[in-house]
Amino acid sequence: MGNTADSAPEADRVIARLRDDILDGVREPGSRLVERELAEELGTSRVPVRDALKALAAEGLVTLRPRTWAVVREFTAGDESDFGEVREALEALAFRLAAQRRTEEGLALLRGDVDAELAAARAGDGVRARRAAADFHERVIELSGNAMLIEIGQLTGSRMRWFMSQHDDLDAMARQHEGLWEAIAQQDLAQLELRVAEHLRSSVEHLRAHAAAERGEPGA
Repeated sequence: MGNTADSAPEADRVIARLRDDILDGVREPGSRLVERELAEELGTSRVPVRDALKALAAEGLVTLRPRTWAVVREFTAGDESDFGEVREALEALAFRLAAQRRTEEGLALLRGDVDAELAAARAGDGVRARRAAADFHERVIELSGNAMLIEIGQLTGSRMRWFMSQHDDLDAMARQHEGLWEAIAQQDLAQLELRVAEHLRSSVEHLRAHAAAERGEPGA
């Protein structure tokens, strides 16, 4: 029991490192994650690495293999479609509740996420821009004030961050988020509904184009 407890903080460090590596594209889909190799690379024992791989599998970012290794998950078109359907339902509710229940403090925090994304996009810093974009979506869910929605958002957070990492048009995504912030700030539910629908539509189209480009399809 003592070893498991002692390894918990170290497992958290390994989880954070591997999660960032996967979401930032350092460890590509399909790449192997071997306990022994990761332990040597990260300067730790195999126990926290094993715990980290289990946690990342629960987040949907890795697929466990028999014995002592895993692979970075390769999201299929079906995965993207399934997530898109769930995301559409969750975000329509989250944005509406965030607008209805917004506070000045919440608006300021959300504006900070938008400003960070805009600055990173203008600087061409894809990693920071995509992280800020995911922060924006997570913040909206927090501002909804709905405990069950927040819990669901935590379960799907890593997958949301993975899909954000596939976006290449950083400036367009940041400007869409700015428009969503404005609609929330004004509590303009009709405008917000239109902007959310457009944001989701363009996100799906971009993911399809990105996937086609990865496959080398003509015209992608």
